[in-house]
Order: sequence, then structure tokens, then C-alpha cells
Amino acid sequence: MSQTFLDRTLDNLRIAWRELRDSPVVRSLGLDESHTRQEHWRGQIADCLARRGGAVSARSRAAALGHDFLRLDDDGKRQFLHLLVNEFGVDRDRVAAIMTDWNMADDLAEQALLESELRAALVPPFREILKEFNSLPQGVKFLVDLRSDLLRWRKEAPGLGILERDLKTLLASWFDIGFLELQRITWHSPAALLEKLIAYEAVHAIQSWDDLKRRLAPDRRCFAFFHPGMPDEPLIFVEVALVNGIAGNVDALIQTKQQDGGMETEPSADTAIFYSISNAQAGLAGISFGDFLIKRVVAELQRDLPNLKQFSTLSPIPRLRHWMDRQLDAMAQNVETGLPKAIEAALRDCDELMGPKPPASSPDGVGERTRTNIEYLSAWYLLNARRPETGSSFDPVAHFHLSNGARVQRLNWNGNGKENGWTQSFGMMVNYLYDLSMIEKNHESYVGQGKIAASSSVKRLLR
Repeated sequence: MSQTFLDRTLDNLRIAWRELRDSPVVRSLGLDESHTRQEHWRGQIADCLARRGGAVSARSRAAALGHDFLRLDDDGKRQFLHLLVNEFGVDRDRVAAIMTDWNMADDLAEQALLESELRAALVPPFREILKEFNSLPQGVKFLVDLRSDLLRWRKEAPGLGILERDLKTLLASWFDIGFLELQRITWHSPAALLEKLIAYEAVHAIQSWDDLKRRLAPDRRCFAFFHPGMPDEPLIFVEVALVNGIAGNVDALIQTKQQDGGMETEPSADTAIFYSISNAQAGLAGISFGDFLIKRVVAELQRDLPNLKQFSTLSPIPRLRHWMDRQLDAMAQNVETGLPKAIEAALRDCDELMGPKPPASSPDGVGERTRTNIEYLSAWYLLNARRPETGSSFDPVAHFHLSNGARVQRLNWNGNGKENGWTQSFGMMVNYLYDLSMIEKNHESYVGQGKIAASSSVKRLLR
């Protein structure tokens, strides 16, 4: 499914840029036998930077360069980008000369002038190429996908890190929250958009069109952020279930009830459950607008459904088992973990579950003692496991919601009994509650002091 629409997007981009490339205002940049591929690229880039012939000509040259780039395989793209970075990056000799002059300057006015020159000299010429792409049809999507590739190539092409970081800076400015538009997605939205929803769902896979229809029923909501430069591409989207009371099992939540042959409506719902938040564009990793999404959706729901009294998530605990594995490995090697003795004892009791042939492969096969230990470890992990470099929650989903002002409200045994739920966290799921009167206080406590808000029921699990 995803390959289908991605191919269509790429084909549309090639066609749009080929039309610009073939404009009579730009000379042919075709590769002939007298030029090596590197020489050809070098000439194309230099032509783009020369800025001859006005804006239309510049767009045509950028389109020709982009069209040729899209035809390369991954190896060719990396070679091209290495040439771009190495030969069209910052002029370090120029930077060094300005710094020498600055050190020798004897008044503030001269230093200020040199500082301005230094700022300009530190902007790599290849950034102008990126800006030219931004102005082309679907150019923003092209740059987002380019950064996705750069992130994917981090290990094999570390020399391209400077380009990835520069592109991230540009994208962060272009994708400021003020430019984003919140839209509700319904079953009547364009089919191409619904197809992308299926492909981009990253938390609970959408199995079929019928499954999607259930998730867009009257007792459901789906909202997404869009950017004017990518009007047909969701950036991030959230799926919401309208129910009574806080839900604890994702399979039961996703299934829409049927009443008298029709979909259930939402007039009696008192709770909105955010059960899936998916970032749709890998190239925007690290550019956060998910927190704004939650707050905007809460405001929309409050306006349209005044009966809603609670706003909660039903979230996975994706790093729990990884964290347990890491602690058990350290204990097996007699490495100091820094954990309380009771936590180490609970980990040992669960050790057999992580072996190649565990006695249980789903929550249904777990005994009462082991279940108690997993609930205990889950509560301790969410409230105490931290990243040493930042002091933030070790679990990325927990960090996201805690930094947005939520509190850890309830742990749910067998919240996700499927294979992925077992692999991540032995089926445990967690509700994060967005108490509107406490969001700012919880946010400040977590971000400023590292304090995690939690309900009394969760704290009781720590015995």
C-alpha cells in the first residue's frame, strides 16, 4: 500500500520537475561522453549558484538538478551529496581570515562589521540550493524526504551529517507551528489521503479499508497537521475514541460498536481517548509539533462536544522490555545497576520471560506472581527510569506526554495482548491523563525539576 502512493508521489515530482527542466530558458545540462558524472554534477551546481537569467531561469536549473538527482540510486545520491558538501560548503579560509581581522580590530564598530561578514561566510553555498528546491512544485516534500534519506544513511555516510543538520535548521523554520493547519480527517476525505493514513499509521496498524472505516466512525475522531507546502501530506495525526470512562484495552477500544445496524454515535461520551499518535514524515524527526497537536485537538473537542470531561491517552510502553533486558544483562555481569534491591529481585523473577523459550508468550499465560512483578516494574520504570544525559524519562512516549503536562494515571494489564504488545512491554499499557487545570503545573514540574506527576493508584503499585 505505502509503496503504491510513494511511487505515485515520486513520479508526480519527476514529471513536474521535468517540465520545468525542459523550459527553453535553461540550456541543456545533459551528460555527454566528454564529462564524468562528477564534472557534470559540479557544473549543474555551479549553474544553480550563478543566478543568471532571473528567477524563472533559476527555478528551471534547480528543477533540472533535482530531476537528475531523483533518477540516481542510493549510492549515486550519496556521491552527489558528498560533492555538494565538500566542494560547496563553507569557505574555511575566508572564515579564518575574517577571524584574524576581528582579533586585530581595535574598535567595536569594525568588529561589528566583521561579525556580520563572519555570519554571512558561515552560511554554506549549498544552502542556496536547498532554498531553490523549496520554491519548486512539491519541493518541500522533496527536502523532507531528502532529510529522511540523510538520517537513514547516518552510519554509512557520516560526512553528510553537516548537510542533515543544516537541512533540519531550515525545515524547523519552515515548519513553525504558526504555518500549520489542523484538519479533521473523515471517511469522506479524499481517497489518496485515506490511503496515506493507512500507510503512515505507526502505532496500531490499520489492517484494511474496513478497519479504517471503523476508526473514522461517528464515535471516533482523527485530526492531522498539514503544511501549505505539503497540502496533501499529513505531518502528524492523532486518532481519538469517544467513550465513557478511561479505556484500558486497545483492541476493545479500536473496535466500533454497532447499534441497530449502524455506527454508534457519541452523544453520551464523557471521555476522549487518544490512542494513536503517528509522525507521518520521517524527515521531520526532531522537529516537534506533537504537543501543539494534542492541545489543539483538545480545544476542538471541547468546542464541539461539551459533554467531554476527561482527556486521556491509551499508550504503549515501548522501551520497558528493552530496559528490563539491559538491567538483567548488567546484573548477570555483576555490574552495579544502581537499582533498589526490590527492583532487582522483581527483575530476576521475570528473567525467564525474556529467554528464547519463555513459559508464556502472551499476558494470558502469565501467573499472578509474575503479573504483580511486571506491574511493579512498569510503575517503577515510568516514574524513575531516566536518561542519564538529560534526566528525562527513559521511555520516549512517557517523555512526550509528561513534557506536555500529562500525568501517569493508570497501568493496564493485558492492555495490548498482541505480539507487538508482548514484545514491547508484556502487554502493559498506560493511560496518561490530561487534567486541563494541571497541565501547566505538571509541565513545569517535569521540565524544570524532573518531577513526574502520577495518580495514587500508580504510586500504590510501588508497594
